[in-house]
Amino acid sequence: MAALVTLSAAAVLLGILLPSAMANNNVLYRGDKLLPGESLTEGTYEFIMQDHCKLGLYDNGNDNRRELWSFQFVNGRGCYARLDTDYYFRIYDENGENFTFNTSPGCILVLQRDGNVVIYSRPVWIIPEGEPTNRKIAMVTKN
Repeated sequence: MAALVTLSAAAVLLGILLPSAMANNNVLYRGDKLLPGESLTEGTYEFIMQDHCKLGLYDNGNDNRRELWSFQFVNGRGCYARLDTDYYFRIYDENGENFTFNTSPGCILVLQRDGNVVIYSRPVWIIPEGEPTNRKIAMVTKN
């Protein structure tokens, strides 16, 4: 429960939560996968695991699809991307071969509103041990 509260608080403080109708379209949690053809979306941005083992980040704005970044798993087939339970982001092929991205381990991968794909690992705020978890938190934001 504390981990969920910690992760939720971090998401609020980082400004990455979306209206409930769009929840989780831009987030991978530990253990989640992107299968071929599946993607994360945020605004005009799309982070997609393509059928030919290519993971790409695209900006689909202005009726024009523009590749911002991509990684091709050479000679791979049946690939999927996963934020593994050991907190590393990897691409696997159908034979179990994998490529581990050179990132810090993290518990949540987010496609942000600015088009960046970020893996968050450390909470920015937690409820201290022994404190009630049902306290209300007031936040002020500057628009």
